[in-house]
Amino acid sequence: MNYVVLGASAAGINAVKTLRELDKDSNIVVISKDENIYSRCMLHHVISEHRTLKQINFVDEDFMEQNNVNWIAGKTVKGIDVNKKVVQTEDITVNYDKLLIATGASSAIPPIKNLREGNFVYSVRNIDDIYKIKEKAQNSKNVVIIGAGLVGIDALVGLFKYEQLNISVAFMEKYILDRQLDEYTASVYENKFKEKGVKFYPSASIQEIILDDSKNVKGVAFSNGEILDADMVIVATGVKPNADFLDETGIEYDRGIIIDDMCQTTQKDIYAAGDVVGKNAIWPLAVKQGIVAAYNMAGKDKKIEDEFAFKNSMNFMDIPTISIGMNTPVDDSYKVLTRHGLNDYKKFIFKDNVIYGAVIQGDISYVGVLTYLIKNKVEIYDLENRIFDVCYADFFKIKENGEFCYSV
Repeated sequence: MNYVVLGASAAGINAVKTLRELDKDSNIVVISKDENIYSRCMLHHVISEHRTLKQINFVDEDFMEQNNVNWIAGKTVKGIDVNKKVVQTEDITVNYDKLLIATGASSAIPPIKNLREGNFVYSVRNIDDIYKIKEKAQNSKNVVIIGAGLVGIDALVGLFKYEQLNISVAFMEKYILDRQLDEYTASVYENKFKEKGVKFYPSASIQEIILDDSKNVKGVAFSNGEILDADMVIVATGVKPNADFLDETGIEYDRGIIIDDMCQTTQKDIYAAGDVVGKNAIWPLAVKQGIVAAYNMAGKDKKIEDEFAFKNSMNFMDIPTISIGMNTPVDDSYKVLTRHGLNDYKKFIFKDNVIYGAVIQGDISYVGVLTYLIKNKVEIYDLENRIFDVCYADFFKIKENGEFCYSV
């Protein structure tokens, strides 16, 4: 059996690990554009110099050797011949019996005038981007970050290392981290960032990037006429799946490769996992999909029984926050209750005695039980009057032999 895995990040690496556990003898080939294995979630730590490339590697340095994998690094997939079962790169072809597409995603560049053409415009997607950002940050005065999701805010925090920088963040949304947080918890972070001199421009409409005669970035112009000085622009406005090679494969695609609950695409013997699938592009789901795909590639039926992936955790300025499920109600049928403590905040979204979402900031000690309750839609008697006091003890009971067990 020839297994071929395209991509060497969360989904691909976990698929390889699982394949080798299930099948000790078959050939495994990994083809990746990346020449290093690292966690993209931790790239901002390299910007801040809190970690090195080696320290964001999430497997042993000899992982490929340990698992007897032929790793073809630094190659870009150009096409797949589904009839001949061949993967094509710039200069080689590789035969497969079972194929996993885990090629990830690239930064989505918004259609802003001069954004693509300008020098010193960077994304935050791979280690080469990070090295360029670090080099430019050392001799820059003004930086503008476009986008205020997790990637943009991670980049912002990483840039605090360079104390001479004036940092501005421009974004279309009403408040930062709007996909993860509610307005209050976002404002806590925003106010802390402002104390460090960061300027925020919400609901911003950027007209163009101003360039000099050498096409170097000089500023960012808004539609209202305001102009920000900039020596560097960082783009953090989302991602698009790396799937340009799917032409003529017959693999169905809709803002990402379409897969079933066994991670199989619409082509036999071809599976997909991770950001290239285009749904809930977060690390835990990519890992889970990679593992499930590997089981099915090895002929052992396995389904993704739980795609609950709406959990985000963050810790900026020493303030931990976790959001689970909804962060704002989708319609008026849901009730919302909030509680502000001295150093914490709790918000619950619920209806019919079932919690559908929570945002917890500060004291996150009982997030584990909340995750279980939300994920499994557990009905809790008299929830509205007890919601702020739910704890692990509520879901234990004592069996006749004195043993503790869960009661849900």
